[in-house]
Amino acid sequence: MAAVQRHVTEFCDRFGLQLPILEAPMAGACPPELAIAVAEAGGMGADGVVLDPPDRITAWVERFRAGSAGPFQLNIWIPDPPIEAPARLRAAEEYLGGWGTPGEAGAAAPVFAEQCEAMLDAAPTVISSIMGLFDAAYVERMHARGIAWFACATTLSDALAAQEAGADAIVAQGMEAGGHRGTFDPAAAEHTDVGLFALLPHLVDRIRVPVIASGGIADGRGVAAALALGASAVQVGTALLRSPEAGIDEGWAAALADLPPERSVPTRAYSGRLGRAVPTPFVTAWTRPGAPPPAPYPDQRRLVGRWRRGAATGVDPVNQWAGQGAALARRAPAGTIVQDMWDTACALLA
Repeated sequence: MAAVQRHVTEFCDRFGLQLPILEAPMAGACPPELAIAVAEAGGMGADGVVLDPPDRITAWVERFRAGSAGPFQLNIWIPDPPIEAPARLRAAEEYLGGWGTPGEAGAAAPVFAEQCEAMLDAAPTVISSIMGLFDAAYVERMHARGIAWFACATTLSDALAAQEAGADAIVAQGMEAGGHRGTFDPAAAEHTDVGLFALLPHLVDRIRVPVIASGGIADGRGVAAALALGASAVQVGTALLRSPEAGIDEGWAAALADLPPERSVPTRAYSGRLGRAVPTPFVTAWTRPGAPPPAPYPDQRRLVGRWRRGAATGVDPVNQWAGQGAALARRAPAGTIVQDMWDTACALLA
């Protein structure tokens, strides 16, 4: 217990936390109200900005700071090298045609360099990355402004690379986690399916910087187990999605209730990048015999967006991400969820 308390206290003191629970930065499901609730409960709020242009990043931060002086992180994907696969793109487009007529193309994707500048200007407690590493010059600028870098890793080799590149903490993402898997190599995602409680001690024993546990943690028992295995903090996402502050689509929220761990599925159907989701009819349709593989990222994301904006039926209106702990997600205020997690963890660790 003493070692656990030391790791937790050092981490919380360093990053301005009252308790070691971080909101996962879920793009499209992190309104400022959710981040404020987590931060006001003593944890760290978050926003996933991969789809946000600079003005939207700035607006989110202003709304957060109007409601809380607590710590928060902004998270972004490191861009994948472009994949040219015209045959896969055509096949996916033809398959989507079975759901109806597509709408107009959406707005151009935000420019990564501009997003990075907006994050620096916002001066959050933490800028975090997934799918790869920031370049050395950006890390130096980040640190010069007093901003920490948290890097997501799903393997020891990725974690070591992030540590050597200057990461201040590693987010150890187990395969139980909802949403996108953070492998640096997009083609390797299916093969890096390591559970959190195997990955966590493997990293803790070999990494100098603090390790944050992420994946399948949805109550105080998971928090206690992760801290006992050497994590300095935990990051939770699916556990917060049924809170009123999250404000997600009601169909998605209902699908999380009582979803068994074995029912959430890894899929590329929404974006072309592998992520864990609810097995909706749309998601499972891409696994039927004769179905084509989804187009690569970001082509698949753009295609699905077009059909959502068109005259289509059966295309999920939102990405229904779900971690394997979804059945533990509660309809309760986010602050209550976070505090209950910590109270239960403290009782167990004591």
